[in-house]
Amino acid sequence: MISHTVPFGKGYTAARDLVSLLQERGLFVSNTSRAEHFLEHIGYYRLSAYMYPLLKIPKNLHLYKEGATFEQVMMLYRFDKKLRMFLFNELEKIEVAVRCAIVNIGSFMTRDPFWMIDSANFVNQSKFLKTMDLIGHEMCRSREDFIIHFKETYSDPYPPAWIISEILPFGIITNIYNNIRDKKIKKRISQSFGLQIAPFESWLTIVTLTRNACCHHSRVWNKQNTIRPMAPNITTHPWVTLQTDSLRTYYNICIIKYFLDVISPNNDMLQKMKMLFTDFPEVDLHALGFPHGWEEEPLWRI
Repeated sequence: MISHTVPFGKGYTAARDLVSLLQERGLFVSNTSRAEHFLEHIGYYRLSAYMYPLLKIPKNLHLYKEGATFEQVMMLYRFDKKLRMFLFNELEKIEVAVRCAIVNIGSFMTRDPFWMIDSANFVNQSKFLKTMDLIGHEMCRSREDFIIHFKETYSDPYPPAWIISEILPFGIITNIYNNIRDKKIKKRISQSFGLQIAPFESWLTIVTLTRNACCHHSRVWNKQNTIRPMAPNITTHPWVTLQTDSLRTYYNICIIKYFLDVISPNNDMLQKMKMLFTDFPEVDLHALGFPHGWEEEPLWRI
């Protein structure tokens, strides 16, 4: 097979030269020293994601639209940062609730505090062994007082599910759920969130990916999902009715709102989101996938 790749030939460019390059390409920079400061402390590569929407078409020419400014770039950067912080705060509530449901329902229905480390409870043994390796790794590296206390007090090699779950990353928790053998357990857990098994699994993936993006300071505001979340056929709480692009950030936000309506009825997510949008009126909500009339959706009216 013929490779069309080439060696990377670009060298390092100082912040001052990068500002000059941006100006040559048509980006208005009102304060060059301030722009240099941001490029030095945030990085050109990270900020380039917020420059991209301001480019003319075709974008590969790297020429900016008339009126595009470096202040607009920084506005988008700040908005995305605030959006990540807002979403992460809401996602934390979902993560805690999902952990509790999996642990509590799994422990109750199996009648076994150690069900998470019993291979008989899981379908795919290869995935189970990988999960056990990860559990062992987290047990070894954990310096939590409750893990140290368990090791010093009990002879069991692993703690019960409600202790193990506290040291596992959320992605491992969702993998444990996906691999549960007993469909009745999976169904009971998913139904506690008003969903069937398949959309619940799909939405947990979106929650995990969104959470990871927020944790790692990745761009969120206009990013598209690489995995299309499943649309539910049946829900116990209001869901979207308008035609909505399920690959866009708005759909992820709707998933978060749905979970919160189950976990925390009368939550203030809408109010906090509106405050964020008020602070950044220049942001085009259509870039996030918000459809016209979204505020009238049943999901946002409860």
